[in-house]
Amino acid sequence: MISNILVALNFTPIQTIHVVESLIFLLLAFAVLYLLIFTFAALTKKKITYPLVEKKSKFAVFFPAYNEDSVIINSVQEFLQQDYPREQYDIIVLADHMMDKTIEQLRAISAVVLRIEVENSSKTKALQIATDYIEENKIHYDNIVIMDADNIVDPDFLTKINNAFAAGCQTIQTHRVAKNLNSDMAYLDAISEEINNSIFRKGHTQLHLSASLIGSGMAFTYPIFKKYIRLAHEVGFDKQLEMLFLHDHIFIDYLEDIYTYDEKLRKISQFSNQRRRWMANQVFGFSTGIKKLPMALKERNWDYCNKLLQWTMLPRLMLVGFIFIGTLLMTIYDVSLNFQTLFSLKWWYLLIVLLSIFYFSIPTHLRNKKLTKAFIHLPQLFIQMIINLFRLSGAFKRFIHTDHSDEEEEKENSLD
Repeated sequence: MISNILVALNFTPIQTIHVVESLIFLLLAFAVLYLLIFTFAALTKKKITYPLVEKKSKFAVFFPAYNEDSVIINSVQEFLQQDYPREQYDIIVLADHMMDKTIEQLRAISAVVLRIEVENSSKTKALQIATDYIEENKIHYDNIVIMDADNIVDPDFLTKINNAFAAGCQTIQTHRVAKNLNSDMAYLDAISEEINNSIFRKGHTQLHLSASLIGSGMAFTYPIFKKYIRLAHEVGFDKQLEMLFLHDHIFIDYLEDIYTYDEKLRKISQFSNQRRRWMANQVFGFSTGIKKLPMALKERNWDYCNKLLQWTMLPRLMLVGFIFIGTLLMTIYDVSLNFQTLFSLKWWYLLIVLLSIFYFSIPTHLRNKKLTKAFIHLPQLFIQMIINLFRLSGAFKRFIHTDHSDEEEEKENSLD
């Protein structure tokens, strides 16, 4: 379409190339500028802590577990090490496609186990069933915590969250970090998560915008959770909750000093499935959320507008890949003209700025020689992301499970 307009305006082929290149550059530069603003905000040292309170609220701690027999028992045992009064929290495992033996072991260590038997499994359905269970049995809870089956936490996890709720928080995303760094993929996954933590959580809350939810290590007051989980569709419940909260002006806090340790991916196939699910959730969230944009603009609901803007942008890996390709192509173009033009210069600046953003978003303990070694997988991962663009349709209709059952590490992924 753009090329047809340029032809109609009597642009020469060379002029057409320059205009198209400039438009692509501006779109990518806008995404980099967006990331740069929140990176600067995240680099400020401001950290929110909440005073210790005596009142201990009652928590329901949900562990949605789909075919997670290999990890769920350890996660529950670790959570039972809380310094929080045991009578003030219940661990509720939502067991979907789990073995009877595992369920018996969970009940033996005091977990409440709800069997989830639905045709198309999803976290959303499991959490809705768990909410129905609470309501039907008239069990009182003040707050809800949602974990992944492989997550573990520190002993003061509930105490700190209780303090935050007592201070007025309503929805919380904790700081999810890597539990394992034992493969190149795990290392890259950990880095990716920390970049997102820095830009889309800490950076956002420093500028008084809501943090992004990420599916686990989340906590909500029970009335809010009960209301909004019933409104969520089958796939991508965390992104749907984000939109529902932001639409109703409910702020999502990010608690940087409360850690949720998450099992990082070991294989490229796991990465592909996970990112495919995330991309589908982003597309679905934007396509449904855009309908309410006029009202958000009218109400000056900038939190909601910012979220929609965020979801129009490419995933970070694709952004790096396309800017690198643009830099390479324009450098070749400049060389072919004996550097009579320097169109590649702005691309080099953009690439350097983007890489600097990522570098300063990564915690210092992850900036080491393993980072360089892990980078060799980036081209392959970029190709996987491109392939996933053509595989999104099925991800809108069903939950894509990230398998943690295979603990074997492939030799080519080893960091040793």
